Amino acid sequence: MATKNKLKIFNDPIYGFITIPNSLIFDLIQHKYFQRLRRISQMGLSYLVYPGAHHTRFHHALGSMHLMQKAINVLRFKGVSIAEDEENGLLIAILLHDIGHGPFSHAMEHSIVNNISHEEISLKFMEILNEEFNGSLTLAISIFKGKYPRKFMCQLISSQLDMDRADYLKRDSFYTGVAEGNINSERLITMLNVVNDKLVVEEKGIYSVEKFLVARRFMYWQVYLHKTGIVAEQLVIRVLKRAKELVGKGEDLRCSEALKYFLNSEINKSSFTNKTLGIFAQLDDYDIISAMKDWQNHDDFVLRNLCDMIINRELLKIKLKNKPIKSSQQGSHIEALMEKYQISKAEAGYFVFEGEITNQAYQSKKQHINILLKTGKIKDIVKASDQLNLKALSKPVTKYYICYPKRKM
Repeated sequence: MATKNKLKIFNDPIYGFITIPNSLIFDLIQHKYFQRLRRISQMGLSYLVYPGAHHTRFHHALGSMHLMQKAINVLRFKGVSIAEDEENGLLIAILLHDIGHGPFSHAMEHSIVNNISHEEISLKFMEILNEEFNGSLTLAISIFKGKYPRKFMCQLISSQLDMDRADYLKRDSFYTGVAEGNINSERLITMLNVVNDKLVVEEKGIYSVEKFLVARRFMYWQVYLHKTGIVAEQLVIRVLKRAKELVGKGEDLRCSEALKYFLNSEINKSSFTNKTLGIFAQLDDYDIISAMKDWQNHDDFVLRNLCDMIINRELLKIKLKNKPIKSSQQGSHIEALMEKYQISKAEAGYFVFEGEITNQAYQSKKQHINILLKTGKIKDIVKASDQLNLKALSKPVTKYYICYPKRKM
Protein backbone atom coordinates (compact mmCIF):
# COMPACT_ATOMS: atom_id res chain seq x y z
CA MET A 1 0.00 0.00 0.00
CA ALA A 2 1.33 3.44 -0.90
CA THR A 3 2.38 5.57 2.07
CA LYS A 4 -0.14 8.18 3.00
CA ASN A 5 0.60 11.89 3.11
CA LYS A 6 -0.07 12.55 6.78
CA LEU A 7 0.46 16.30 6.86
CA LYS A 8 -3.13 17.07 6.02
CA ILE A 9 -5.06 20.31 6.31
CA PHE A 10 -8.58 20.80 7.70
CA ASN A 11 -10.73 23.73 6.72
CA ASP A 12 -12.33 25.17 9.84
CA PRO A 13 -15.10 27.78 9.57
CA ILE A 14 -13.60 29.74 12.47
CA TYR A 15 -9.83 29.69 12.07
CA GLY A 16 -9.50 28.85 8.39
CA PHE A 17 -6.91 26.17 7.72
CA ILE A 18 -5.75 23.89 10.53
CA THR A 19 -2.65 21.83 9.79
CA ILE A 20 -1.87 18.45 11.32
CA PRO A 21 1.68 18.91 12.63
CA ASN A 22 3.03 15.35 12.40
CA SER A 23 2.23 11.76 11.54
CA LEU A 24 1.64 10.63 15.16
CA ILE A 25 -1.12 13.22 15.54
CA PHE A 26 -2.50 12.24 12.14
CA ASP A 27 -2.68 8.59 13.28
CA LEU A 28 -4.41 9.58 16.53
CA ILE A 29 -7.01 11.61 14.61
CA GLN A 30 -7.52 8.65 12.26
CA HIS A 31 -8.07 6.27 15.17
CA LYS A 32 -11.63 4.95 15.60
CA TYR A 33 -11.75 6.23 19.19
CA PHE A 34 -11.17 9.77 17.95
CA GLN A 35 -13.36 9.46 14.84
CA ARG A 36 -16.24 8.58 17.20
CA LEU A 37 -16.22 12.25 18.28
CA ARG A 38 -17.72 13.11 14.87
CA ARG A 39 -20.88 11.43 16.14
CA ILE A 40 -21.05 13.27 19.46
CA SER A 41 -22.63 16.70 19.53
CA GLN A 42 -20.52 19.36 21.26
CA MET A 43 -23.53 20.91 22.93
CA GLY A 44 -25.82 17.96 23.61
CA LEU A 45 -29.42 18.83 22.80
CA SER A 46 -28.84 22.60 22.59
CA TYR A 47 -29.82 22.39 18.93
CA LEU A 48 -33.42 22.17 20.17
CA VAL A 49 -32.91 25.81 21.22
CA TYR A 50 -30.26 26.99 18.73
CA PRO A 51 -30.85 25.14 15.44
CA GLY A 52 -27.29 25.79 14.25
CA ALA A 53 -25.63 24.07 17.20
CA HIS A 54 -24.91 20.80 15.40
CA HIS A 55 -21.12 20.98 15.64
CA THR A 56 -19.31 18.03 17.19
CA ARG A 57 -16.63 17.21 19.74
CA PHE A 58 -14.40 16.34 16.77
CA HIS A 59 -14.61 19.92 15.55
CA HIS A 60 -13.81 21.31 18.99
CA ALA A 61 -10.83 19.00 19.62
CA LEU A 62 -9.17 20.08 16.35
CA GLY A 63 -9.86 23.75 17.13
CA SER A 64 -8.30 23.42 20.58
CA MET A 65 -5.22 21.77 19.06
CA HIS A 66 -4.91 24.62 16.57
CA LEU A 67 -5.00 27.21 19.39
CA MET A 68 -2.40 25.19 21.30
CA GLN A 69 -0.08 25.38 18.26
CA LYS A 70 -0.51 29.16 18.32
CA ALA A 71 0.16 29.35 22.08
CA ILE A 72 3.37 27.31 21.73
CA ASN A 73 4.60 29.60 18.94
CA VAL A 74 3.82 32.74 20.97
CA LEU A 75 5.59 31.46 24.09
CA ARG A 76 8.65 30.30 22.14
CA PHE A 77 8.83 33.71 20.47
CA LYS A 78 8.94 35.26 23.96
CA GLY A 79 11.86 33.05 24.95
CA VAL A 80 10.04 30.26 26.82
CA SER A 81 11.82 27.00 26.02
CA ILE A 82 9.47 24.23 24.92
CA ALA A 83 11.17 21.08 23.66
CA GLU A 84 9.80 19.12 20.71
CA ASP A 85 8.57 16.25 22.88
CA GLU A 86 6.83 18.76 25.19
CA GLU A 87 5.18 20.40 22.18
CA ASN A 88 3.92 17.01 21.09
CA GLY A 89 2.71 16.23 24.60
CA LEU A 90 0.75 19.49 24.74
CA LEU A 91 -0.83 18.95 21.33
CA ILE A 92 -1.82 15.36 22.09
CA ALA A 93 -3.17 16.20 25.57
CA ILE A 94 -5.43 18.96 24.23
CA LEU A 95 -6.48 16.91 21.19
CA LEU A 96 -7.62 14.03 23.40
CA HIS A 97 -8.93 16.03 26.38
CA ASP A 98 -12.58 15.29 25.50
CA ILE A 99 -12.22 11.80 24.01
CA GLY A 100 -14.06 10.30 26.99
CA HIS A 101 -17.32 12.14 26.40
CA GLY A 102 -20.34 9.91 25.96
CA PRO A 103 -23.47 10.57 23.90
CA PHE A 104 -25.01 13.96 24.69
CA SER A 105 -21.98 14.60 26.85
CA HIS A 106 -22.96 15.41 30.40
CA ALA A 107 -26.30 13.58 30.40
CA MET A 108 -24.38 10.30 30.24
CA GLU A 109 -22.42 10.88 33.41
CA HIS A 110 -25.70 10.70 35.32
CA SER A 111 -27.28 7.70 33.66
CA ILE A 112 -25.08 5.32 31.67
CA VAL A 113 -22.18 5.27 34.13
CA ASN A 114 -22.22 6.12 37.83
CA ASN A 115 -19.86 8.66 39.36
CA ILE A 116 -17.23 8.37 36.66
CA SER A 117 -16.48 11.61 34.87
CA HIS A 118 -15.64 12.06 31.20
CA GLU A 119 -12.13 13.18 32.25
CA GLU A 120 -11.53 9.79 33.90
CA ILE A 121 -12.79 8.01 30.78
CA SER A 122 -10.58 10.26 28.60
CA LEU A 123 -7.61 9.13 30.68
CA LYS A 124 -8.52 5.47 30.18
CA PHE A 125 -8.68 6.02 26.41
CA MET A 126 -5.29 7.76 26.50
CA GLU A 127 -3.73 4.89 28.44
CA ILE A 128 -4.99 2.31 25.92
CA LEU A 129 -3.79 4.47 23.01
CA ASN A 130 -0.44 4.84 24.76
CA GLU A 131 -0.02 1.06 24.66
CA GLU A 132 -1.04 0.97 20.99
CA PHE A 133 1.39 3.78 20.12
CA ASN A 134 4.32 2.30 22.06
CA GLY A 135 4.43 4.77 24.92
CA SER A 136 4.43 7.93 22.78
CA LEU A 137 1.58 9.44 24.82
CA THR A 138 3.34 9.18 28.20
CA LEU A 139 4.28 12.86 28.38
CA ALA A 140 0.81 13.94 27.17
CA ILE A 141 -0.80 11.86 29.94
CA SER A 142 1.45 13.43 32.57
CA ILE A 143 0.45 16.95 31.36
CA PHE A 144 -3.24 15.98 31.15
CA LYS A 145 -3.17 14.70 34.75
CA GLY A 146 -1.57 17.96 35.90
CA LYS A 147 1.47 16.00 37.13
CA TYR A 148 4.07 17.41 34.75
CA PRO A 149 6.60 19.60 36.65
CA ARG A 150 6.27 22.54 34.23
CA LYS A 151 3.04 23.96 35.64
CA PHE A 152 2.23 26.37 32.80
CA MET A 153 1.87 23.39 30.44
CA CYS A 154 -0.79 21.86 32.68
CA GLN A 155 -2.50 25.28 32.80
CA LEU A 156 -2.69 25.41 28.99
CA ILE A 157 -4.72 22.18 29.14
CA SER A 158 -6.84 22.92 32.19
CA SER A 159 -7.24 26.27 33.95
CA GLN A 160 -9.49 29.32 33.94
CA LEU A 161 -7.92 30.38 30.67
CA ASP A 162 -7.04 27.18 28.83
CA MET A 163 -7.12 26.28 25.13
CA ASP A 164 -10.28 24.22 25.67
CA ARG A 165 -12.25 27.28 26.83
CA ALA A 166 -10.60 29.54 24.29
CA ASP A 167 -12.00 27.30 21.55
CA TYR A 168 -15.42 26.31 22.84
CA LEU A 169 -16.58 29.83 23.71
CA LYS A 170 -15.71 31.10 20.24
CA ARG A 171 -16.98 27.97 18.47
CA ASP A 172 -20.24 27.67 20.41
CA SER A 173 -21.03 31.34 19.92
CA PHE A 174 -20.39 30.94 16.18
CA TYR A 175 -22.66 27.89 15.79
CA THR A 176 -25.44 29.17 18.05
CA GLY A 177 -25.33 32.65 16.54
CA VAL A 178 -25.01 34.18 20.02
CA ALA A 179 -22.59 36.96 19.14
CA GLU A 180 -21.97 38.07 22.74
CA GLY A 181 -19.88 34.94 23.35
CA ASN A 182 -17.52 35.69 20.50
CA ILE A 183 -14.12 36.18 22.14
CA ASN A 184 -10.92 37.04 20.32
CA SER A 185 -9.03 33.91 21.32
CA GLU A 186 -6.10 34.68 19.00
CA ARG A 187 -5.51 38.05 20.66
CA LEU A 188 -5.73 36.46 24.12
CA ILE A 189 -3.13 33.87 23.13
CA THR A 190 -0.81 36.55 21.75
CA MET A 191 -0.81 38.15 25.22
CA LEU A 192 0.26 34.98 27.07
CA ASN A 193 3.60 34.68 28.82
CA VAL A 194 5.25 32.53 31.49
CA VAL A 195 6.69 33.83 34.79
CA ASN A 196 8.03 31.50 37.51
CA ASP A 197 6.70 28.56 35.50
CA LYS A 198 3.11 29.90 35.65
CA LEU A 199 0.94 31.25 32.87
CA VAL A 200 0.36 35.01 32.94
CA VAL A 201 -1.37 37.50 30.66
CA GLU A 202 0.55 40.68 29.83
CA GLU A 203 -1.04 43.90 31.05
CA LYS A 204 -2.08 45.04 27.59
CA GLY A 205 -4.29 41.94 27.34
CA ILE A 206 -6.34 42.89 30.38
CA TYR A 207 -9.41 43.98 28.40
CA SER A 208 -9.34 40.77 26.36
CA VAL A 209 -9.43 38.78 29.63
CA GLU A 210 -12.32 40.92 30.91
CA LYS A 211 -14.25 40.31 27.71
CA PHE A 212 -13.46 36.57 27.94
CA LEU A 213 -14.93 36.35 31.46
CA VAL A 214 -18.00 38.41 30.61
CA ALA A 215 -18.55 36.32 27.46
CA ARG A 216 -18.24 33.14 29.53
CA ARG A 217 -20.90 34.31 31.98
CA PHE A 218 -23.15 35.34 29.13
CA MET A 219 -22.75 32.01 27.29
CA TYR A 220 -23.59 30.06 30.44
CA TRP A 221 -26.87 31.82 31.15
CA GLN A 222 -27.86 32.32 27.53
CA VAL A 223 -26.69 29.01 26.05
CA TYR A 224 -25.26 26.27 28.30
CA LEU A 225 -27.81 26.80 31.08
CA HIS A 226 -30.67 27.85 28.80
CA LYS A 227 -33.84 26.61 30.45
CA THR A 228 -35.08 24.67 27.41
CA GLY A 229 -31.68 22.99 27.11
CA ILE A 230 -31.86 22.02 30.79
CA VAL A 231 -35.27 20.38 30.31
CA ALA A 232 -34.05 18.43 27.28
CA GLU A 233 -30.96 17.14 29.11
CA GLN A 234 -33.01 16.19 32.17
CA LEU A 235 -35.44 14.29 29.95
CA VAL A 236 -32.61 12.27 28.36
CA ILE A 237 -31.29 11.41 31.83
CA ARG A 238 -34.79 10.25 32.79
CA VAL A 239 -35.28 8.24 29.58
CA LEU A 240 -32.15 6.24 30.34
CA LYS A 241 -33.05 5.89 34.00
CA ARG A 242 -36.48 4.53 33.09
CA ALA A 243 -35.02 2.24 30.42
CA LYS A 244 -32.58 0.85 33.01
CA GLU A 245 -35.46 0.31 35.44
CA LEU A 246 -37.52 -1.59 32.87
CA VAL A 247 -34.56 -3.74 31.77
CA GLY A 248 -33.96 -4.52 35.46
CA LYS A 249 -37.53 -5.84 35.65
CA GLY A 250 -36.88 -8.18 32.72
CA GLU A 251 -38.28 -6.03 29.87
CA ASP A 252 -36.50 -6.48 26.56
CA LEU A 253 -35.96 -3.03 25.05
CA ARG A 254 -34.93 -2.68 21.44
CA CYS A 255 -31.65 -0.78 21.11
CA SER A 256 -28.06 -1.16 19.94
CA GLU A 257 -25.89 -3.84 21.56
CA ALA A 258 -23.61 -1.20 23.08
CA LEU A 259 -26.51 0.62 24.74
CA LYS A 260 -28.02 -2.68 25.86
CA TYR A 261 -24.77 -3.53 27.67
CA PHE A 262 -24.93 -0.31 29.74
CA LEU A 263 -28.65 -0.69 30.46
CA ASN A 264 -27.97 -4.19 31.78
CA SER A 265 -24.95 -3.32 33.92
CA GLU A 266 -24.22 -1.07 36.87
CA ILE A 267 -20.99 0.57 35.77
CA ASN A 268 -18.90 2.56 38.22
CA LYS A 269 -15.19 3.36 38.66
CA SER A 270 -14.22 -0.10 39.88
CA SER A 271 -16.21 -2.03 37.25
CA PHE A 272 -15.10 0.15 34.31
CA THR A 273 -12.64 -2.29 32.69
CA ASN A 274 -10.92 -2.24 29.31
CA LYS A 275 -13.76 -4.39 27.99
CA THR A 276 -16.24 -1.73 29.20
CA LEU A 277 -14.15 0.93 27.48
CA GLY A 278 -14.30 -0.97 24.18
CA ILE A 279 -18.11 -1.08 24.38
CA PHE A 280 -18.29 2.55 25.53
CA ALA A 281 -16.30 3.46 22.41
CA GLN A 282 -19.16 2.14 20.28
CA LEU A 283 -21.71 4.45 21.91
CA ASP A 284 -22.61 7.81 20.39
CA ASP A 285 -25.58 10.15 19.93
CA TYR A 286 -27.08 7.93 17.25
CA ASP A 287 -27.59 4.99 19.64
CA ILE A 288 -29.65 7.17 21.96
CA ILE A 289 -31.68 8.93 19.25
CA SER A 290 -32.57 5.71 17.43
CA ALA A 291 -33.52 4.02 20.72
CA MET A 292 -35.80 6.95 21.61
CA LYS A 293 -37.43 6.84 18.18
CA ASP A 294 -38.24 3.21 18.83
CA TRP A 295 -39.27 3.65 22.47
CA GLN A 296 -41.78 6.41 21.75
CA ASN A 297 -44.10 3.55 20.73
CA HIS A 298 -43.41 1.43 23.83
CA ASP A 299 -46.21 0.19 26.11
CA ASP A 300 -44.68 1.82 29.18
CA PHE A 301 -46.41 5.15 29.85
CA VAL A 302 -43.30 6.83 31.26
CA LEU A 303 -40.78 5.72 28.64
CA ARG A 304 -43.17 6.38 25.75
CA ASN A 305 -44.01 9.91 26.83
CA LEU A 306 -40.46 10.93 27.75
CA CYS A 307 -39.15 9.82 24.34
CA ASP A 308 -42.04 11.45 22.52
CA MET A 309 -41.28 14.76 24.26
CA ILE A 310 -37.67 14.80 23.08
CA ILE A 311 -38.16 13.44 19.56
CA ASN A 312 -41.02 15.82 18.78
CA ARG A 313 -39.72 18.67 20.92
CA GLU A 314 -42.82 18.94 23.06
CA LEU A 315 -40.88 19.41 26.26
CA LEU A 316 -41.94 19.98 29.85
CA LYS A 317 -42.61 23.47 31.10
CA ILE A 318 -39.80 24.92 33.23
CA LYS A 319 -39.89 27.82 35.66
CA LEU A 320 -36.70 29.44 36.94
CA LYS A 321 -36.70 31.09 40.37
CA ASN A 322 -34.15 32.85 42.54
CA LYS A 323 -35.36 30.99 45.66
CA PRO A 324 -35.73 27.24 46.31
CA ILE A 325 -39.00 25.74 45.04
CA LYS A 326 -41.65 24.96 47.69
CA SER A 327 -42.32 21.23 47.95
CA SER A 328 -46.08 21.90 47.95
CA GLN A 329 -45.75 23.23 44.41
CA GLN A 330 -44.21 19.97 43.23
CA GLY A 331 -46.77 17.92 45.18
CA SER A 332 -49.79 19.54 43.53
CA HIS A 333 -48.42 18.86 40.00
CA ILE A 334 -47.66 15.23 40.92
CA GLU A 335 -51.15 14.64 42.36
CA ALA A 336 -52.80 16.14 39.28
CA LEU A 337 -50.84 13.78 37.02
CA MET A 338 -51.55 10.72 39.16
CA GLU A 339 -55.24 11.43 39.04
CA LYS A 340 -55.38 12.27 35.36
CA TYR A 341 -53.46 9.23 34.09
CA GLN A 342 -53.94 6.77 36.94
CA ILE A 343 -50.20 6.41 37.44
CA SER A 344 -48.14 5.91 40.58
CA LYS A 345 -46.35 8.68 42.44
CA ALA A 346 -42.98 7.31 41.27
CA GLU A 347 -44.13 7.37 37.64
CA ALA A 348 -45.49 10.91 37.96
CA GLY A 349 -42.14 11.92 39.47
CA TYR A 350 -40.50 11.38 36.07
CA PHE A 351 -42.48 14.36 34.73
CA VAL A 352 -42.42 16.67 37.75
CA PHE A 353 -39.10 17.48 39.35
CA GLU A 354 -36.95 20.31 40.58
CA GLY A 355 -33.27 21.15 40.56
CA GLU A 356 -30.78 23.95 40.69
CA ILE A 357 -28.16 25.44 38.40
CA THR A 358 -25.09 27.40 39.40
CA ASN A 359 -22.90 29.64 37.28
CA GLN A 360 -19.59 31.14 38.28
CA ALA A 361 -17.72 32.80 35.45
CA TYR A 362 -14.48 33.17 37.36
CA GLN A 363 -13.48 30.80 40.16
CA SER A 364 -11.00 33.05 41.92
CA LYS A 365 -10.58 30.65 44.84
CA LYS A 366 -9.56 27.67 42.68
CA GLN A 367 -7.07 29.14 40.23
CA HIS A 368 -6.15 32.62 39.22
CA ILE A 369 -5.84 34.41 35.93
CA ASN A 370 -2.70 36.40 36.66
CA ILE A 371 -1.89 39.68 34.97
CA LEU A 372 1.77 40.61 34.46
CA LEU A 373 1.99 44.36 35.02
CA LYS A 374 4.53 46.52 33.21
CA THR A 375 6.34 46.96 36.54
CA GLY A 376 6.95 43.19 36.66
CA LYS A 377 4.42 42.67 39.47
CA ILE A 378 1.78 39.97 39.14
CA LYS A 379 -1.84 40.58 40.14
CA ASP A 380 -5.03 38.55 39.96
CA ILE A 381 -7.36 39.82 37.20
CA VAL A 382 -10.00 40.91 39.75
CA LYS A 383 -7.47 43.16 41.51
CA ALA A 384 -5.76 44.34 38.33
CA SER A 385 -8.98 45.26 36.54
CA ASP A 386 -10.92 48.49 36.93
CA GLN A 387 -14.03 46.60 35.90
CA LEU A 388 -16.16 46.41 39.04
CA ASN A 389 -18.30 43.59 37.72
CA LEU A 390 -15.39 41.13 37.69
CA LYS A 391 -15.76 40.86 41.46
CA ALA A 392 -19.40 39.98 40.92
CA LEU A 393 -18.41 37.42 38.27
CA SER A 394 -16.37 35.51 40.81
CA LYS A 395 -19.42 34.96 43.06
CA PRO A 396 -21.48 31.86 42.28
CA VAL A 397 -25.07 32.56 41.22
CA THR A 398 -27.64 29.83 41.87
CA LYS A 399 -31.08 29.56 40.32
CA TYR A 400 -33.76 26.99 41.09
CA TYR A 401 -36.09 25.33 38.62
CA ILE A 402 -39.21 23.21 38.55
CA CYS A 403 -40.38 21.19 35.55
CA TYR A 404 -43.88 19.86 34.92
CA PRO A 405 -46.06 18.94 31.90
CA LYS A 406 -47.72 21.80 30.10
CA ARG A 407 -50.04 19.78 27.91
CA LYS A 408 -52.02 16.62 27.62
CA MET A 409 -49.56 13.73 27.32
